[in-house]
Amino acid sequence: MAAEFNGKVALVTGGSSGIGRATSLAFVGEGAKVVFADIDAAGGEETLRMIKDAGGEAIFVKADVSKGADVKAIVDKAIQTYDRLDYAHNNAGIDGEFATIVHNTEENFDHVIGVNLKSVWLGMKYEIPEMRKRGGGVIVNTASVAGLVAFRTMGPYVASKHGVIGLTKTAALEYSNFGIRVNAVCPGAIRTPMIDAFINNDAETEASMSALQPIGRMGRPEEVANLILWLCSDAASFVTGAAIAIDGGIVAQSGHYPPMPEGE
Repeated sequence: MAAEFNGKVALVTGGSSGIGRATSLAFVGEGAKVVFADIDAAGGEETLRMIKDAGGEAIFVKADVSKGADVKAIVDKAIQTYDRLDYAHNNAGIDGEFATIVHNTEENFDHVIGVNLKSVWLGMKYEIPEMRKRGGGVIVNTASVAGLVAFRTMGPYVASKHGVIGLTKTAALEYSNFGIRVNAVCPGAIRTPMIDAFINNDAETEASMSALQPIGRMGRPEEVANLILWLCSDAASFVTGAAIAIDGGIVAQSGHYPPMPEGE
C-alpha cells in the first residue's frame, strides 16, 4: 500500500497512546504525513518522537476534541501545513465512570458523550468539507463492541459508541456521492492504557479479559491500525457505512462479556 499513501495527509485524534498512536505510526510507515491531536501533551510529544525516529513526518496539536473550536483548529492546521486532507481517523475516547443508569452522574454522562460522540460529529463536520474540495477522502471512526452490544454499568459509553455507528452510517449515506467513504471499527479488548486502567494490575481480571475473546487473548493496537489503513486504502473502495468488529470473536458469541460489576 506504500505507493498509495505517499504524499497523502491523515488526521488522527487520540494520537497520544493506544490505537491512535498505532494508527499514526502506521500511516507514516506507509508514506503519509500525519496531523494528530490529543489533550495529553506529554503523550503527544512521545508519539511525535516515535514518528520522527521512524523517519516520518507529523504535527501534534493539543486539543480538546469535545470543543468545536479545537476540532476546527486541528483541521485548519492540516490544511495550512499540507494543503490537503485525505484520511481522518476520529478515534479519541474515554470510558468514564462505571455506574448503573440510576447511579450515573450527569457530569459523567456529558463528559463521555462529549469526548466519544460529539467529537466524532465535530470531526466529520470539519473534515468532510475539506475532502469535498479535493474530490473525496476516507473517514474511519472508532466505535467499539459496546456499539454493537450492551454492558452493565457502562451506559454512557455504550450510548456513545452506538451513536458513533449511527453517525457513521448517516455520513456514509450523505456523502457517498462526493467520493467520501465513512466506516467505523469496533474494537474489543485491545491492550491500551484504557484497558490497563480497568485491569489495574489484577491478574484475575487480566486473565478474564484475555479469556473473553474466543481467540484467547486481547488484541494489539497495531492490529486495529492495520484494519484502519485497509479501510482507507483502495482495496476497500466498495466499503462504506460499515461497522466492522475487530474483537477476537466477542460478538460472535452470546452472553460472554467482560466481568463488569452487577448493578442493583
